[in-house]
Amino acid sequence: MSLKTECNSVLSRVVKGSERVPGVVAMVTDRNENIFSGAMGDRSVGGDPITEDTIFAIFSTTKAVAGTAALQCVEEGLLDLDAPAKTYAPAIGELQVLEGFGADGQPKLRPPKTDVTTRQLLLHTAGLAYEFFNERYKKLSDDHGQVPVTTCTMDAIKTPLLFDPGERWEYGTNIDWVGQVVEGIRGKRLGQVMRERIFDPLEMNEIAFTRTDAMKAKTASIHARGEDGFLTPTDLALPDNPEVDMGGHGLYGTVPEYMKFIRMWLNDGEGPKGRVLRSETVEWAVKGALVPPQKVTMMPGVIPELTHDAEFFPGLAKDWSYSFMVNSEAAPTGRPAGTIGWAGLANCFYWIDRQNGLGGFWATQVLPFVDPVSFNGYMDFETAVYSEMMAAKAA
Repeated sequence: MSLKTECNSVLSRVVKGSERVPGVVAMVTDRNENIFSGAMGDRSVGGDPITEDTIFAIFSTTKAVAGTAALQCVEEGLLDLDAPAKTYAPAIGELQVLEGFGADGQPKLRPPKTDVTTRQLLLHTAGLAYEFFNERYKKLSDDHGQVPVTTCTMDAIKTPLLFDPGERWEYGTNIDWVGQVVEGIRGKRLGQVMRERIFDPLEMNEIAFTRTDAMKAKTASIHARGEDGFLTPTDLALPDNPEVDMGGHGLYGTVPEYMKFIRMWLNDGEGPKGRVLRSETVEWAVKGALVPPQKVTMMPGVIPELTHDAEFFPGLAKDWSYSFMVNSEAAPTGRPAGTIGWAGLANCFYWIDRQNGLGGFWATQVLPFVDPVSFNGYMDFETAVYSEMMAAKAA
């Protein structure tokens, strides 16, 4: 079997049957170029065929791009990761710790014991969460008017901290605040910073917080999977021209454009039009940096229509870097220990294996997160890639 045959078999399987994904675009790259590229299914169920240049809401796969913009500030001596983040983004200094709710149901707040730092934001140890992964944030949303992060507004990220900064790892709106730190340093919108310092050097064109008309015309619909397993297209979309360029989740883009970003990390920070990051920055940025007992944990899905319980490789140790998950042990798919990667809410997934010079991206637009059809398809896709790689080495 060949890589193309094996991967296409996985894609073909997930777009068929009563429980399917509407459409999928998946790609694999080595350090030089894409070595597999495939697209199957529909942009919207029963609509136009999905294509390799389809635009996706890439959600939290945005985080690594915003993290890269922050690392550039560190390289230039403009950002001290251990200084209070309010030095660069004053609004974060207003956040208080949510201790619970009183008998009257009102939030009980107090000042944090220490200031939030940008290092804590990059590592998801600042105390912030998401309403779909945390019951207390969900209560703020249900009972106290907390604005959803998908509105891409400042009100959406002005949430209380759940614990004092540095206490533990909890996945949340941290990288949205990293975006605010970058804007405070650069004096520009985050999207403009990304365009000038990341996208243009990497020749990434169709990726942005605000879509052009041409991008809108080929955007895939986000689908909801009902309890019966069937898919319904929704009108959910991240806003164009948002109030805030959300470094945690706000980008639209194509898979080929993201592959260029993956290749930059495979190539020690080098891009086709020059260096995006120094090689020594890449070297430390990909290493897990949580301080025990901090560790990456399962994320409980508390809004069922948005997410199931979420965890990669249950039972295996996982760390967090700047800003990726790191699997501390070899994974059953074949990815080795030290590989970095992450995901986006509508079931987009990627990995970057610097040891083997290999990376991949799997893009669908389905809710809830960790959709069994899409997620298991992604796991099969990654497994097929490593299986073929090992077969080629043995030949």
